[in-house]
Amino acid sequence: MALLDGIPHHSTSSPHRPWPRADVGEEGWLKAIELLAGGELTLLGLWGEVDVVHMALLGGASDVAVISLQCASGKIPSVSVSHPPALRLERSIRDLFGLEAVGAGDTRPWLDHGVWGVHAPLGSNTAAGGKTPYRFLPAEGEALHQVAVGPIHAGIIEPGHFRFAANGEHVVRVEQRFGFVHKGIEKLMQDTSLEAAAKLAGRTSGDSTVAYSFAFAGAVEAALNTQAPPRATYLRALMAELERLANHIGDIGGICNDASFALMLAQTGILRERVLRAADVCFGHRLMMDMIVPGGVARDIGSGGVEEVRALLAEIRKVFPRLVELYDNTASLQDRTVTTGIVKAEYARRFGAGGYVGRAAGRAFDARRNFAYAPYDRLSFEVPVLEAGDVNARVWIRIREVEQSLALIDQILDRLPRGEIRTELKPSGEVREGMALVEAFRGDVLVWLRLDTENRIRRCHLRDASWFQWPLLEAAIEKNIIADFPLCNKSFNCSYSGADL
Repeated sequence: MALLDGIPHHSTSSPHRPWPRADVGEEGWLKAIELLAGGELTLLGLWGEVDVVHMALLGGASDVAVISLQCASGKIPSVSVSHPPALRLERSIRDLFGLEAVGAGDTRPWLDHGVWGVHAPLGSNTAAGGKTPYRFLPAEGEALHQVAVGPIHAGIIEPGHFRFAANGEHVVRVEQRFGFVHKGIEKLMQDTSLEAAAKLAGRTSGDSTVAYSFAFAGAVEAALNTQAPPRATYLRALMAELERLANHIGDIGGICNDASFALMLAQTGILRERVLRAADVCFGHRLMMDMIVPGGVARDIGSGGVEEVRALLAEIRKVFPRLVELYDNTASLQDRTVTTGIVKAEYARRFGAGGYVGRAAGRAFDARRNFAYAPYDRLSFEVPVLEAGDVNARVWIRIREVEQSLALIDQILDRLPRGEIRTELKPSGEVREGMALVEAFRGDVLVWLRLDTENRIRRCHLRDASWFQWPLLEAAIEKNIIADFPLCNKSFNCSYSGADL
């Protein structure tokens, strides 16, 4: 309750677990905005319903609370006017629910590209929709020209549009536009079973399918005040660390490739493939999709799985240090990554940037440590933090996290308990709410949900770390050259799908 003590509120809503949720009036909402703007709180999430808006807040290292504001008038005081990290979330709430953020400086649509046929499809006052011109923000200056990139790109990647304003090769501004892969995933979840919703959660952003499934299961278990069996929690962590390994190793190669050093991509590609094959041996799926379910895990580790993972660790420990040395000792590569695409520490703190983006710029936040969810509360690991905030720092955070994941997997295999892998989740007979924060490879994933009396989903919101990282990429590329944008973009490796929902 310490966080809520500083915000005028009515009463805490129950049952909401593991952190409190309180209903506030306009006074409490404005007070929360004041605390966000002053840096005393960090925004974890902002999402809507038909006639209410919710805001998740972080105070200190691990003090979390959710506040809720009724908005029968369809209007809410804008958070973004004082705290810019809320801007895209406010625009999404308006697109989906028709709730207007009064005072917001940018009211352009975010997810709505005018192809749905209706405006505010999840709100109470839907209206016929249609396309309207999307106007990018103006950039003023001498001899500026525009460069439009995307949404379709040369590689097999998700669609996103980047509009550059440049003077020659030097970038003055880049503006992003996403929403091209909006799936309506939160609408699809409504009134579904836990099993069906868990499958949807795992497809929010495919490269983080384990993390999303982990967070969804955690939110369900919090709502129902139950826990997965100990063996299941260790298997979940094994999956999460394998997913982290695969993505970090692949990213390191991809970043080097965008700096024209294809040798690293080839070598890391081999290691990444080995991780995916080990995951397949263990859990029958290269990405381990649908393996984490509410109440536990869908299957136990396969025959020979432990031996396969130990062989994988031995191979990575043999090969990876040589690749790190190659990266560190290649002057032409360092010339491209050092001092390129700097994220200022103040920006990382203000936006609550998680993962390697935040930790490379001095923000020491990791949900595994800050919230110590099982089994990480019983495992030893370090959270690497650097201050430079450039592409090179983001590479080194990944390198150090690969090393930490190897040590974590050793501990998981050594301590893997025997026993059941799934707990039956019985309907509680009442409406329940739960929330979870889980550390994905690119940062913290938040899942909030409400269950009805029969354990069906009434409402579920999923927030990717990329919501607070994408805007920092816009800032990081300023004053760099256009040719360095792919390098900066890959060093962030934000999710398009996770931000498009």
